Amino acid sequence: MQFDDNANLDTSEVKDVRGSRIPGGKATVGGGIIGLIALIMGLLFGVGPEQLGLSDGSPEPAATSSSAAQVQQSCKTGQDANTKEDCRLVAVINSTQDFWKQEFARRGAQYTPAQTVFFTGKVGTACGAATSAVGPFYCPGDRQVYLDLGFFNELRTKFGASGGPFAQAYVVAHEYGHHIQNLTGTLQKAQDGRQGANSNAVRVELQADCYAGVWAHNATKTPDESTGKPLITSLTDQDIRDGLDAAAAVGDDRIQEKFQGRVSPESWTHGSAEQRQQWFYQGYRTGDMAQCNTFR
Repeated sequence: MQFDDNANLDTSEVKDVRGSRIPGGKATVGGGIIGLIALIMGLLFGVGPEQLGLSDGSPEPAATSSSAAQVQQSCKTGQDANTKEDCRLVAVINSTQDFWKQEFARRGAQYTPAQTVFFTGKVGTACGAATSAVGPFYCPGDRQVYLDLGFFNELRTKFGASGGPFAQAYVVAHEYGHHIQNLTGTLQKAQDGRQGANSNAVRVELQADCYAGVWAHNATKTPDESTGKPLITSLTDQDIRDGLDAAAAVGDDRIQEKFQGRVSPESWTHGSAEQRQQWFYQGYRTGDMAQCNTFR
């Protein structure tokens, strides 16, 4: 995955609160089995602290001056994105939102941007407080994506994904898929509390995977506002394989087999490894969000 060296990055789409602390309140997730369960659920993508019952209602922390300035000072151009992980994620966020803004406009609708919050340790959200153990998630209450960058190492070491820059991009694009569902009203279908291979919860997650694939299909075609040229200049077959590998690594069946030694489809919330790969590739192959109807 390569970015246009001359493109300007929009760091306003990222809120960097790394190093901040929430005053008072109790820790959302402790160690031991509770932390492990939260980690497993979080790593399935899209599960916020409120859904896990791990909220203590703490407010979101204010960014310290040093952490708030870190991304803004370091990530200015596509060249920075080609050399620094933080900046690469900023560029992926910019590209994802550029695409959806233009796609919504093409469909006669207006896209509402969502920030991504970089945090470490603990963070407060409109869905409640969470620790890094929850993994990346989208909170519909404040329309923000939450991400501890240390998660990507967990994806490789604990869940066996091959890693790579596009595996990270897939995670981000999946969470923005939930934002699209929130804007279109689809996300509410997952709130019926049901689980299982045919549940709405699974269908919502698979659709977010498909939307991630739709963005990937269009990433090298979507013009950046600062240059009029695509921010992402190339995606290779290996990039897509890394994305598919990451999707498979967090399939419900893979997670259950690894951590409980058996597969229980009746308790699935995100879909199997094969399903997650299938729907990501469906979006990537067609580039059309209309082909992501997992409820059909």
